[in-house]
Amino acid sequence: MEAGRLADSYGGYRSRLVETLRSNGINDMSVLRAFGEVPRHLFVPEALRRRAYEDTALPIGHGQTISQPTTQARYLQSLSLTGVEQVLEVGTGSGYQAALLTMVAAQVVSVERIPALASGARRALAEANASAVTVLDGDGSLGWKPLAPYDAILVAAASPAVPEPLLRQLKDGGRLVVPVADGAVQKLRQILRHGDAFVESELGEVQFVPLIGRHGYADNGKQGNLL
Repeated sequence: MEAGRLADSYGGYRSRLVETLRSNGINDMSVLRAFGEVPRHLFVPEALRRRAYEDTALPIGHGQTISQPTTQARYLQSLSLTGVEQVLEVGTGSGYQAALLTMVAAQVVSVERIPALASGARRALAEANASAVTVLDGDGSLGWKPLAPYDAILVAAASPAVPEPLLRQLKDGGRLVVPVADGAVQKLRQILRHGDAFVESELGEVQFVPLIGRHGYADNGKQGNLL
């Protein structure tokens, strides 16, 4: 995404959102810059654009939401991206998180299982000039092997276990962030790859709906909360 290309009237709202994120413990300057520049209003339904810069989740159709900005910022900050990485996103949703990722990584591959959401995300990303994103239709729990390995992988819905294909598609030194269900509780896990070893740490409790797919939950009518 090219800086300085956001000729809209929402700049002040973005600035206030950045201050909210800062007060909530986000201190990675590249992440804060991303939220200050990416036009979130392009990724929400037009009827909700007046609420686009609230620190809250909003519905985007198909039973899905665009997640709370603080949640997204914590995800991004945990990945410690430096701007040169190739990142896989599991669950494109509105496309907003993918647009944020383009500000802190070199290339983003995003997989979405709901075709209508994938199409809408492509349109919004184009309008936002976020060109360093490839949105693909498919089962994100399988990752996307043709473009692997990835420096970082971000998963936007809770899985019963860490999907094995995602581990295999991490580069040596890469990191995966994924919510994993532990009984009635979900915990956000960060996994670092060191050769054939994977080192896990917990980043706190979260609340997402299921990751639907071959290495997630069966599709029983519930759909994942996509970023």
